Amino acid sequence: LVFLVLTLAVVAIVLILIPFMERQVARFIDQLPRWTAWARDVATPWIEARFGVSLDTFDSGELVSMLQGHWKEAGGFATSVLSKVSKSGFAIVAWLLNLVIVPVAAFYLLRDWNIVVERIHAMVPRSIEPVVVRLARESDETLGGFLRGQISVMVLLGVIYGVGLSVVGVSVGPLIGMIAGLISFVPYMGAIVGVGMGVIAAVVQGLDTVHVIFVLVVFIVGQLLEGYVLVPKLVGDKIGLHPVAVMFAILAGGELFGFIGVLLALPLAAVVMVMLRYAYERYTQSEMYHDKPPGSPIVLEADVEAASSEASGVAAVESAATSPVGPDTHPDA
Repeated sequence: LVFLVLTLAVVAIVLILIPFMERQVARFIDQLPRWTAWARDVATPWIEARFGVSLDTFDSGELVSMLQGHWKEAGGFATSVLSKVSKSGFAIVAWLLNLVIVPVAAFYLLRDWNIVVERIHAMVPRSIEPVVVRLARESDETLGGFLRGQISVMVLLGVIYGVGLSVVGVSVGPLIGMIAGLISFVPYMGAIVGVGMGVIAAVVQGLDTVHVIFVLVVFIVGQLLEGYVLVPKLVGDKIGLHPVAVMFAILAGGELFGFIGVLLALPLAAVVMVMLRYAYERYTQSEMYHDKPPGSPIVLEADVEAASSEASGVAAVESAATSPVGPDTHPDA
């Protein structure tokens, strides 16, 4: 029943979102001529004035004279450009190969996932098998909670950006907000792309400077909500981290490993928290914690409760066995 309800909810949301996003894309396509005119009438003159180049005409003689005057620099520049182009070409080919290989590998991995897990389980030494299974299960649950929380953050940011830009007056605001929200899993990338697209859309649409400032305010507010409310509450609570620990983990990951560290900070922190919780539990059950000499029995609260429950059950059984049953057991008056 729950699966049916969730499926119907997802289908309803998709049926509502697809026409809405289709209208947004159609509106964006209708505005493309205005974007082109803005690039021709505003951006091009600014580039020409700022860098002293002419984008309207291409003078080959001027290019030849420039190359003759700066031959070594031009040669070095050409070598650099060719190197970058070749690297980019290889990167594109590798990306296309990954685009084909990754879905195929994911399909076979998902199909045989239970077999892979069973074989790994069979390789674990029997002495530590319960601990490994427990830690793996808790890590899986924690990482699943992290992914659900991150998706919730992305969706909420998309809604915040889209609604904010629509209130400001940007006609394609929901589309820009959705794009910025979907790529917000990369730190700051969603805000950077959203600000760029939002400002250009506002300028092309003919909005004044105040509206452009409001576009910036929308993304500043979104970043503040993401950093201080959404991520600590929706992601931090899922992985059992305090909001301060969430921010510290992100900062530490970025400081130690750069951009990759920022991306992997919270998943790694989630797994570390599982290990620390288990280590704390083992410590509270150790002889060191209870200040007992080696070999002394350690009475835990859970053991006391279990013994108390067992004693209560035994007493109840004995009482039932010795109590008189029926009218024949009473002595005659």
